[in-house]
Amino acid sequence: MNRTASAHVWLLHLAIIAALAAAGWLLPDYHRGVFSRILVLAVFAMGYNLLLGYCGLLSLGHAMFFAAGLYGAGLPLYHLGWGVPASFLAGIAAGGLLALVVGALALRTVGVAFMIVTMMFAQVVYLTTLYFTTWTRGEEGLVLPPAARRVGFGDTVLSLSDPTSRYAIALTLFSIVLLATLRLVRSPFGRTLAGIRENEERMRMLGYDTFRAKLAAIVVSGLACAAAGAAYGLLFGYVGSGFASIQYSILPLLWVLVGGAATTLGPLLGTAFMFYVIDYASGLTTAWLVLVGAALIFIVLFFPKGILGTVRERWLKWLP
Repeated sequence: MNRTASAHVWLLHLAIIAALAAAGWLLPDYHRGVFSRILVLAVFAMGYNLLLGYCGLLSLGHAMFFAAGLYGAGLPLYHLGWGVPASFLAGIAAGGLLALVVGALALRTVGVAFMIVTMMFAQVVYLTTLYFTTWTRGEEGLVLPPAARRVGFGDTVLSLSDPTSRYAIALTLFSIVLLATLRLVRSPFGRTLAGIRENEERMRMLGYDTFRAKLAAIVVSGLACAAAGAAYGLLFGYVGSGFASIQYSILPLLWVLVGGAATTLGPLLGTAFMFYVIDYASGLTTAWLVLVGAALIFIVLFFPKGILGTVRERWLKWLP
């Protein structure tokens, strides 16, 4: 990629961040609240996209990393009285450690077996959250009190329950992960992952340690998903077992495929598209799943590689 195209890529991403920052001031309260959730969950989708889109590993267990961040941040805050920064870091650490252990074991399998093993690990995490109800309260979950969700900066106190602060923090996390993802996928490590996705055996013959590269990809993916989970719990004040269910392993897969796998902005577009399609359809009819299904069929027929993936293939070849 030449310098002009590279400059276009960075300017596009910075422009998207600037537009989202402006939207925080211009959007009505309802849509600003929706976009706060979309930005956090888009980070979850970006973490998943790193593994599926760039490394070619299909996982059905990423809800466990989101849940690790969620509980890793929520439990210390609720039961131990930790502050927000320490709880957030604990959530990320929990997700990274879980990703390291699961990755080291799951990568002993390939293909469909890898998918099944990750799903089994995720089910273990889900059942664990249901078993230790004394701490987790299972499906009922924990409501994190607003008084505990405050961050002090000298004489200034930032409340995470305030809609404006919540949006700003969600946008900050999204921006950091987006730019870090862009930098990573354009680095030699990112090209190594793409090579593994296309032909792992050839990469191995060229001398690359594909096991170590895939393990690193799982850990980085788990860290991003855990950061999203920790932020979700702290910003929206709820921690529950539902976030560890199989549904939350399928949702990021859906968001990535709709937006475009192996595109840096696809996860954001896919998450926002599905959120608003479901929101609009559910307001029209009780049979809203029919409308959602029709929208997905439309995407599959006219955008077979996802929205941005197809746009890149047909028109904008420089999109990352």
